[in-house]
Amino acid sequence: MNRHAGPLARRSTARTLIAAVACATLLAGCGGKDDKAGEKPSGGASTGAAEAAFPVTLPNAWGKTEVEKKPLKVATVSDGDTDIALALGIVPVITPDAEDGGPVPEYKQRAITKLGAGKLKTYDDTDGTDYEAIAAEAPDVILGMNTWSMDTDYAKLSPIAPVVTFTDKAHSDTLTWQERLKTAAKALGLTAEAEKVIAANEKATADAAAAHPEFKGKTYTYAVVHPEQITFMSYADQDPGVFEQLGFEKTDKAKSYKADKNAVSLENLDELEADVLLMTYPFGDNGLLSAKELESNKLFQSLKVVKGKHYAVIPSENTLSSAVAYPDALSAPWIVEKLTPILAGAVAGK
Repeated sequence: MNRHAGPLARRSTARTLIAAVACATLLAGCGGKDDKAGEKPSGGASTGAAEAAFPVTLPNAWGKTEVEKKPLKVATVSDGDTDIALALGIVPVITPDAEDGGPVPEYKQRAITKLGAGKLKTYDDTDGTDYEAIAAEAPDVILGMNTWSMDTDYAKLSPIAPVVTFTDKAHSDTLTWQERLKTAAKALGLTAEAEKVIAANEKATADAAAAHPEFKGKTYTYAVVHPEQITFMSYADQDPGVFEQLGFEKTDKAKSYKADKNAVSLENLDELEADVLLMTYPFGDNGLLSAKELESNKLFQSLKVVKGKHYAVIPSENTLSSAVAYPDALSAPWIVEKLTPILAGAVAGK
């Protein structure tokens, strides 16, 4: 569950998906409030210590990134990169319009409000990264840790400002949000702040797990209804993500599925059997079938997990299902906050 979409992919996902205290704890550890977007350093580390860490040279898949001094103006090329900046206490000078002018996800709005930013300055990314809009803001650095389009973008972004991105093209889909955060933080002189963000998230998750000992050892299946299939998302090699961090375990059937073999047919719905079954319908009417249609399926109704009412739907309207699929430095504690009561209800059979 650590795939991080770039501008087009994340934008498309947001459109499709119509997209706790833990989050407040996270933000409290992220540094100070900016007076104006991107124009003063943020974070708890002293300016002198941060400046002493520069220049910074980071290898990347296209060469190397050299950051001469602590960046004050940061631009982002994906929603995930915007979340990294916000989590570190930085208001980007420009970001892609991941919400297409629609509502900002709750966890993101919390951070924006906390930093006193009002509304982020965005560019229309319908046709991809807007290089001219980014260049017009004269950023000191460009974050591209969460994008699938860097292979195209790098040559056009690097003349504008140093581009902070991954060291291997395969990492666009494999790095954890913690790894992405740490790399970005190093380029921004905010390594200590990144560690605070990670620690705050770990505490939020650990606290939730401790508050719900009934989660420990329960098996779970997480499935997504896509337009072409029901997808077994909790396959054996899938990143354990928040479910297992909270104490759940994959079922034995998970071993039969993998990233390129994850379709569950309507004739084999018993493959979804587990102590807890979680479904999500992010594509709405464009999905293979609706929640009502699946729940009226006789084989589905015969599952022990369904009969026992240990089945729950993860909502997409509030962007939770999207956040579960693409967790990042900003959304991770919010996911725990919103998902925990859903899991508790499913375990209890409510």
